[in-house]
Amino acid sequence: MTDLSEQKRPLLPGQAYDARQPLLVFDGVCVFCSGFVQIVLKIDRNKRFRFATAQSPLGEALFREHGLPTEDYDSNLAIIDGAAFTKLDSFVAVMAALGWPWRAARLLLVLPRPLRDWLYDRIAKNRCALFGRKHSCEIPSAELRQRLIS
Repeated sequence: MTDLSEQKRPLLPGQAYDARQPLLVFDGVCVFCSGFVQIVLKIDRNKRFRFATAQSPLGEALFREHGLPTEDYDSNLAIIDGAAFTKLDSFVAVMAALGWPWRAARLLLVLPRPLRDWLYDRIAKNRCALFGRKHSCEIPSAELRQRLIS
């Protein structure tokens, strides 16, 4: 995804996460995005996923590394098995990684990418109007604090 060699690649803040564990980077002030994280926390029985807010140094660096804007976090970023997923593909990848029955979300991949992206963009652009926005990142639950990377 980048032309930089490993030696010249900028270090992420503290290289703070184990890339062998799936990571979900989300907008920490978006009620809809935070709600999705709460759902993942509940159904991730094996506690594989780690989380970072897009507003954290790690989240912002990862957004930049994957060519995502850092002034408006209108996509989640999921990094699973070294592959980065955004938009609706991020949702599908996260759900698929959680196992059955959640992996049935893969059925969404039958939709052509332009349609998937269009649907995702409609929700993303209206998520704050529909679901609300917090003034700052909420204080995470004890479960999330154990799996949150800053």
